[in-house]
Amino acid sequence: MIDIQPLASSDFQAWLPLWQGYLTFYKATVAEATTQLTFGRLTGGREPMGGFIARDADGRALGIVHWILHRSCWTAGDYCYLQDLFVVPDGRNGGVGRQLIEAVYAAAASHGCARVYWLTHETNHDAMKLYDKVADRSGFLQYRKVL
Repeated sequence: MIDIQPLASSDFQAWLPLWQGYLTFYKATVAEATTQLTFGRLTGGREPMGGFIARDADGRALGIVHWILHRSCWTAGDYCYLQDLFVVPDGRNGGVGRQLIEAVYAAAASHGCARVYWLTHETNHDAMKLYDKVADRSGFLQYRKVL
């Protein structure tokens, strides 16, 4: 059994290794101050963002997902950007990722969002097997300039 709960400030110690696992997967680093700021934004209730944590029956943290709401020029309802999704390697292929995505879908619906969307790296083939089952590929490519 998997328990999906909104991230709370008391989840920091369980969240941190998952966050670090996510960053390691994408070969990224984030300053400690930014990690602290991010967690505060996700759990503080003052920002248009949040997250969920998945735990097994023993209370072991298996995965996390973060979401951000933002306006759109194309719809009256906001869009929900599913920014980060990570499941520990031994927790994959057991439905944890799907349940975390579905939790974001439910949160987005409760906020009146018109769409949930996310990005993944083109080499993330394992994750795309799940994504192709729970959403539609838009066909759009991301362009960016780091400032």
